[in-house]
Amino acid sequence: MSRAADLPRWAELAVLPAVNLALALTVAALVVAVIGFQPGEVLALLVKGAFGSKAGLGYTLYYATTFVFTGLAVAVAVHAGLLNIGAEGQAMLGGLGVGLASLGLAPHLPMALMLPVNVLAAALFGLAWAAVPAALQAWRGSHVVITTIMFNFIAAALLGWLLVNVLKEPGNMAAETAAFGASARVPGVHEVLAALGLAWPQTPLNLSIVLALAAAVAVWLVVWKSRPGYALRAVGFAPEAALYAGIRPPRVVMLSMAISGALAGLVAVNEVAGAHGRLLAEFVAGAGFTGIAVSLIGRNHPLGVVLAALLFGALYQGGAELAFEIKGFSRDMVFLLQGLIVLFAGAMAQVAAPWLARAVALFARPARTAAASAAGD
Repeated sequence: MSRAADLPRWAELAVLPAVNLALALTVAALVVAVIGFQPGEVLALLVKGAFGSKAGLGYTLYYATTFVFTGLAVAVAVHAGLLNIGAEGQAMLGGLGVGLASLGLAPHLPMALMLPVNVLAAALFGLAWAAVPAALQAWRGSHVVITTIMFNFIAAALLGWLLVNVLKEPGNMAAETAAFGASARVPGVHEVLAALGLAWPQTPLNLSIVLALAAAVAVWLVVWKSRPGYALRAVGFAPEAALYAGIRPPRVVMLSMAISGALAGLVAVNEVAGAHGRLLAEFVAGAGFTGIAVSLIGRNHPLGVVLAALLFGALYQGGAELAFEIKGFSRDMVFLLQGLIVLFAGAMAQVAAPWLARAVALFARPARTAAASAAGD
């Protein structure tokens, strides 16, 4: 991960992304004003649509759950010096794993066994799909960016062919499987809360959100608190020094891409086993590419990824509400806002860093002076 020059770690991870987001929102507000809308009204409706009701919050958290998985997948690879563009295809293969496991085993297994099986199937299928580009990078020098992009197309073609010719429900014109058995469905949050006597509207939000938060904690423990994680970050930061220290980069490439692919595959637990209850062709819907932006904004840190995923979840849900509430406001304008956020958080992430560094130094100087005076007394 690139470091902002002269910025303390806390400012780089927390303040700089907030400044970049504020710049993106400012430019977006100017664009909205130029095309004839009131920026304040648009922002208020966006926030209201995302957080102003239980149903809106449910949809926001549902979208955010998927983006946590794909954002973590990209972040793990980045720490190893890799850019995994294949989370989209890895999530598709994760869906295939969940579909095969659910169709074959759900009639015979209770939910207590079926849900762990689906999680394992999603992770293993995503891992396997990421392992091939990883091996090509590690031992044949094929660039992982190119191979993972191409594997997205292969995954889409494979999944489409299977859904049309092998797995499609008989008599159904849509390219999708039959509905899964009840034991294969991840319980919805509204069902769980209803069992506890609490009212919550029915939304796609399900207990996969707990899995997403657990995955964020697991990534933090593995990448920052384990020996394999240290090797992974060492290779990403200085591969020649890591090799001199006895770390084998090919093994680290395989490890990081395996974890990355497994995380991307877990998207299927939320979308296939949770929201849809069946395997369909377009369930990923670009979430793998959104994960790149989530990882960039979150500075490749699990906490930052969770917060950035929540931001994009709010943009997706609030943007849908804007299209209904404001005449002439299209989803394309929401995509413009997302693009501006990616621009300021990615390509222009360091533009504000020198100004922010001077501001931090300016505010920190009186504190240092006071501390020095107290020490002298």
